[in-house]
Amino acid sequence: MKPVELIKLPIKKEMELFEKKFKDSMLSKVPLLNRITYYIVRRKGKQMRPMFVFLVAKMVSDGGFDERTYRGASVVELIHTATLVHDDVVDDSNRRRGFFSINALWKNKIAVLVGDFLLSKGLLLSIDNEDFDLLKLISIAVREMSEGELLQIEKARKLDITEDIYFDIIRQKTATLIAACCGIGAASVGANQDTIQQMRKFGEYIGIAFQIKDDLFDYTDDKIGKPTGIDIKEQKLTLPLIYTLNTCTSKEKSWIINSIKKHNKDKKRVKEVIDFVKENRGIEYTTNKMYDYKNKALAILENYPESPYKSSLVMMIDFVVERKI
Repeated sequence: MKPVELIKLPIKKEMELFEKKFKDSMLSKVPLLNRITYYIVRRKGKQMRPMFVFLVAKMVSDGGFDERTYRGASVVELIHTATLVHDDVVDDSNRRRGFFSINALWKNKIAVLVGDFLLSKGLLLSIDNEDFDLLKLISIAVREMSEGELLQIEKARKLDITEDIYFDIIRQKTATLIAACCGIGAASVGANQDTIQQMRKFGEYIGIAFQIKDDLFDYTDDKIGKPTGIDIKEQKLTLPLIYTLNTCTSKEKSWIINSIKKHNKDKKRVKEVIDFVKENRGIEYTTNKMYDYKNKALAILENYPESPYKSSLVMMIDFVVERKI
């Protein structure tokens, strides 16, 4: 059995029911919209976000939840899907999870409107049911995701990202949505504020570890058999490079910056930068940071009694840092 299927086992029935509820939450009177949302549902990914909502809800409530948790998971997926549709337009991307993106099939204007529609559906699902606490948690995540993206764009222009700024960016860009999932899972079953905030922190740590793992793929051979150097080509400064820039000589630093600014399309030069980062312990340092965040997340789970849901969350943390893609 695949790791994701194993993680899903304690909430298998809930996930199956969720798929139907999520599909219903996207219905519209416009046939074109229904065709597009049907396409979106068909190309769903691993659905890790609703899994976080359900597993946390079950863990903090000793195994029970109701419609509010399903709505929380639907709101997360609706708003997350809206941001992905908009991202593909911003990035001019034609593929998403191996399928054509919405903008590739229906053009940018329709893609932006579909993203807006999904966002409004998510907001209304919360408002109509007076789930204002859940809406607040997801709204914070959307604000932070936008700020994180803009901060990264601003810093990428100057190539002056420090380690602190890097962690600010990934906390906002990636970790905040997983933090919202875990917070919503706890809030949806009436957990107290301390538990909700603890679960948000738990999600944030996993999200940071997840993004660090993604950044490592650019330098290691796990993903497709050889380092890709895509981040370097796109002039993105990630932790392996930031650490290396902070620890090398000023002459080596100038060479790296020059390589990223002026030779980022030169495969040989990009490979030289990757090799330099490896030789200067950039990968080792980054991997250790990732395991630090994994351990912080595990430490939070120690506050909860053993259960199948807690076990699945532990497996989820392992999956995040050990995955090959």
